[in-house]
Amino acid sequence: MSSPAASQQSKRPLTTLQRSVNRRVAVRLKSEIEYRGRMSNVDTYMNLILVDAEEFNRQDLLANYGKVVIRGNNVLFIRLEKDL
Repeated sequence: MSSPAASQQSKRPLTTLQRSVNRRVAVRLKSEIEYRGRMSNVDTYMNLILVDAEEFNRQDLLANYGKVVIRGNNVLFIRLEKDL
């Protein structure tokens, strides 16, 4: 059985994202495009700012960007990268 603290955190994805600022993330959009980079900011609408961002279509690198702003309503999922 999971602890109450663990279940509270799983119910609050925004809190998890806010605690993960400056970590590397992969963001998949509804259009199947994926961006990977360091998340420098997130707001209450889950709009994201990524720096050192790369754009991928499946595994193919399409472009490198210095900074990307992603509107939250276009996001399919956000994956926090481990140890990057």
